[in-house]
Amino acid sequence: MEAFSDDNSDRSYAIIGTGALGGLCGARLQKAGLKVHFLLNRDYHHVRQHGLVIESPSGDFKLSHVQAYSSQRLPEMPRCDVVVIALKTTQNDWLQWRLPDLLKPDGVVLVLQNGLGMEADIARLVGSDRVIGGICFICSTKVAPGHIRHIDYDLITLADYAPDYQAVGISDRARQIGSEFEQAGFLVSLTEDLLLARWQKLVCNIPFNGLSVVLSATTSQIMADPYARNLVEQIMQEVVAIAATQGCNIPPDYIQKRLHYIAQIQSFRTSMKMDYDARQPMEIEAMIGNPLRVAQKAGILVPQIAMLYQQLKFLDVYDRIAALAG
Repeated sequence: MEAFSDDNSDRSYAIIGTGALGGLCGARLQKAGLKVHFLLNRDYHHVRQHGLVIESPSGDFKLSHVQAYSSQRLPEMPRCDVVVIALKTTQNDWLQWRLPDLLKPDGVVLVLQNGLGMEADIARLVGSDRVIGGICFICSTKVAPGHIRHIDYDLITLADYAPDYQAVGISDRARQIGSEFEQAGFLVSLTEDLLLARWQKLVCNIPFNGLSVVLSATTSQIMADPYARNLVEQIMQEVVAIAATQGCNIPPDYIQKRLHYIAQIQSFRTSMKMDYDARQPMEIEAMIGNPLRVAQKAGILVPQIAMLYQQLKFLDVYDRIAALAG
């Protein structure tokens, strides 16, 4: 499917999940001149009345008026050319009922989620030729309704999805979407191998998201402690080992490069820690459970990841019980 026009004047974006990531992306796209429609849940009334506020090292701005829609009244939302999935993966069950109604006949879905396997799930709803994966290295947080604070980094890697995550060429539509994200102030990288890009992101996502909850620590606190940092490296090595069983060979120096990169970032709470602190469901299955099951199917032992998964599952259940009791 290569129906995209070079002219973006009539192209429309739907942001599904207007949180820390989706809100930042959608607001920047609108500021760059794109037509953007925002789907919201709890923040709907506030954003419809007051708009979106973005704080960023690249420049603060406010969108006083946005096309905001409630997830409770979805039929009002028009079909769009690009549907950006920025929901937490814990909410993906919602997509099976609503996603096809949001997409134009020649439209494409851009998946901006953490974890493994989401594109395959979405392809079952709309077709594998209509899915693009997006891997984000962006530090941002929602500090209040409609108020997003971008802390650091702007990198998005885009890759077309194909069945079984086969590496494919870079399509014109991926280039065009990438160009529009660049216009919106993001650094965009295009790759032919979506699966490799996902595993590379998991090298950092699994240890830092998981340990930030189990150790109740920020990224800087984890990096500053020699025992925690050693544990991070062990988990990273296990992720690299799983990736290799899938034909995704991550260079030997990748781990140290990522650790050096993370050491330069301003201290922050990971997305999983923010969900845990807010007593929201954590993205345990997409981010850690799915990679762990790949390892088990391949017959390799990853004891640190297995223990991390079990600890997180306990904390997730225990926290929900505590929330209901309190």
